[in-house]
Amino acid sequence: MSGSGLQHQTVLLDEAVTALVTDPGGRYVDGTFGRGGHSGAILARLETGGRLLAIDRDPEAIEAAAMFAGDPRFAIESGDFSQLESYVATRGWQGDLHGVLLDLGVSSPQLDSAERGFSFLHDGPLDMRMNPAQGVSAAQWLAEAKEKDIADVLWRYGDERFSRRMARAIVREREINAITRTAQLAKIIAEANPAWEQAKHPATRAFQAIRIYINRELDELEQVLEQALDCLRPGGRLVVISFHSLEDRIVKRFFRDQARGDRLPRSVPVTEDQLRRRLKAPARAVKASASEVGGNPRARSAVLRVAEKIV
Repeated sequence: MSGSGLQHQTVLLDEAVTALVTDPGGRYVDGTFGRGGHSGAILARLETGGRLLAIDRDPEAIEAAAMFAGDPRFAIESGDFSQLESYVATRGWQGDLHGVLLDLGVSSPQLDSAERGFSFLHDGPLDMRMNPAQGVSAAQWLAEAKEKDIADVLWRYGDERFSRRMARAIVREREINAITRTAQLAKIIAEANPAWEQAKHPATRAFQAIRIYINRELDELEQVLEQALDCLRPGGRLVVISFHSLEDRIVKRFFRDQARGDRLPRSVPVTEDQLRRRLKAPARAVKASASEVGGNPRARSAVLRVAEKIV
């Protein structure tokens, strides 16, 4: 999720909002408000009767939403987007949304704030929680997790081939000193990484993996996709921007399966309309242009996927 506002650029802004807003008088959800980049662009396209519900679990994002406080078309909920169905049902919008937008991952303001503990480039408390008031921080988890569990997280969510070496180094260090700072963890991981890649910090994959695990990001994504589809009206759009291959794989698979319909043995005699296809075959994925990547390097890994509900 690339943050917005005066200091941050929202990735694939025009492409995402153009795909999302098909009816200026419709009802939409921005599942990851961030700093309001997408929400602002959506509101700019909505008529007086249009409505936008934003969701975010980051308290700082909720504070930033005050910029739209005077707009009767806008509302925001503080919580996880996996609660989408509940927020929509409360408003009586179930099955009547025109579009849902999900901009996944961590936002630029979160990365750039040392106090949030997301980045290995800025020394700060080792937190990494999207909502610092909920759950276990990265420091707490690393202090108690088994070596095997740490290695598994680095491998599964970061595709880190030196996960076992890094986990061993973390456990060895915590027996001497508590690991409470981002710079401290970055140093441990860097020293355990025997093959530094050009133009990539050696702790990149490990930090990413720990963040994804701490915030249950992939679990949340799998939950919200099904809910979003149920909340959309026929013709409604589900628009997802991902920045990580694991996220994109989940989205791509979900879109493919819902467009394919029921998987039945070839011998079962059914007609096309009996396969219960719920999405139109999605269009090709969209990536940021060279000019956008040039102005915002964080856009280089962004992938935009759009699907439209049939029934």
